[in-house]
Amino acid sequence: MKYLLEIWRQASPGAGSCFRSYVYETEQAGATVASALQDLNERPTLTDVNGVTDSKIVWACSCLQKKCGACAMLVNGRPQLACKALLSEQKKGVIRLEPLRKFPLVADLMVNREVLFAHLQEMKVWAESSVSVNDKNNALMYEASLCLQCGCCLEVCPNFSPTGRFFGMAAMVPSARLLMGLDSVSSKQLRRQYRKAIVDGCGKSLACQNICPAGIDIEQLMSRSNAVTLWHLLR
Repeated sequence: MKYLLEIWRQASPGAGSCFRSYVYETEQAGATVASALQDLNERPTLTDVNGVTDSKIVWACSCLQKKCGACAMLVNGRPQLACKALLSEQKKGVIRLEPLRKFPLVADLMVNREVLFAHLQEMKVWAESSVSVNDKNNALMYEASLCLQCGCCLEVCPNFSPTGRFFGMAAMVPSARLLMGLDSVSSKQLRRQYRKAIVDGCGKSLACQNICPAGIDIEQLMSRSNAVTLWHLLR
């Protein structure tokens, strides 16, 4: 099968940018965007459809097993993991690849997502005491543990900005895991931060609900953690 990959090329922030097109052929039914990018970069000389020689494509990857979230990018306008996006599922054999737009560009398809971890640090999303797991919260806590911190949910969120005070679902999901497992005393500070960074800024559009590569039920987690947080506030 022959595909046309239209890839955003930009050597650095502020540098000139454009889409460059590359022909890619494969017989593998399970070929992904990630495998295509790897194969293109392994060519002795990378040339576009016009025969112009290009530098290697800059993009991020790690496990390539849908476990780390490093390869998140826009695939035909939809935030996805490159290692999960099948070429065969893209219409008309044309695949347009762009970097996520909510984060600072590094180069080409790679962005800087340090803000995700800065938000977790600011909210202090870690346990300093034992976490209780029981039949009531076990399933939801496991669900929350699946978050890859890939940023796909933030890409489609109308309320999230990297410089804003709403931290988005990438901060909500790991927070929910602790809110459901910590006792009221241990979770007091996290509940306070959660109200400021999540509850006060979320417009409940749920644009994130069906975009998560890990399939996390964000609506259920948010409903449960909001209830826990606001219940203590009302008390």
